[in-house]
Amino acid sequence: MIELRPFSTIGAANHGWLDAHHHFSFGGYHDPARTQWGGLRVWNDDVIAAKSGFPPHGHQDMEIITYLREGAISHRDSLGNEGRTAAGDVQVMSAGTGIRHSEFNLEDTQCTLFQIWILPDRAGHAPSWGTRPFPKEGRNGQFVVLASGLPEDGDALTINTSGRVAGAFIKAGETVRYETAAERHLYLVPATGRVQIGEVVAQARDGVAVTGERAIEVTALEDSEVVLVDAA
Repeated sequence: MIELRPFSTIGAANHGWLDAHHHFSFGGYHDPARTQWGGLRVWNDDVIAAKSGFPPHGHQDMEIITYLREGAISHRDSLGNEGRTAAGDVQVMSAGTGIRHSEFNLEDTQCTLFQIWILPDRAGHAPSWGTRPFPKEGRNGQFVVLASGLPEDGDALTINTSGRVAGAFIKAGETVRYETAAERHLYLVPATGRVQIGEVVAQARDGVAVTGERAIEVTALEDSEVVLVDAA
């Protein structure tokens, strides 16, 4: 099954400083048909205004991956971690037994990001945070694993779940293949560009939900930046 979920059909909430769109039920948006996809619970498409952000708040038992598309976000948490993650980079936070954090755009321009929440493999992990750069050149024409809880993905940021987040930059006319298993749940969003998967054409910020496939082939109809979650 390959299902297109157009950007125009997902949830939205504009708070002024935050223009948020929700691929799955979140906050005041609830769609009983879109509560999660396998272990993928949240995919938020956020635009955060300059000099604004999320004040300290808590999370527990969730793997939270932030993919920066434009600008930068600055993190501070109750474990004493502080860091700045810029466009093209990824940060992960394992909320585990509990963590409080704040996320602010301290820059002079807006930032855009995908925030992805995946259910952990069990409750009660120790909380943690990390960030690292992923140069664009390494993702040209191929999917690169950015965060993963699978043992074969040792070079990625670690998350406590049987899944991964991957990204690729695909030039117009190129096709990239991603191997999976039929019981897995894939969710793919082009951050930019336009892609085709089977008979489905996805515009920038559309979602594509896939299950029952052993592999997918993603063809770029325009130069495209693609992010994919592979969840149990």
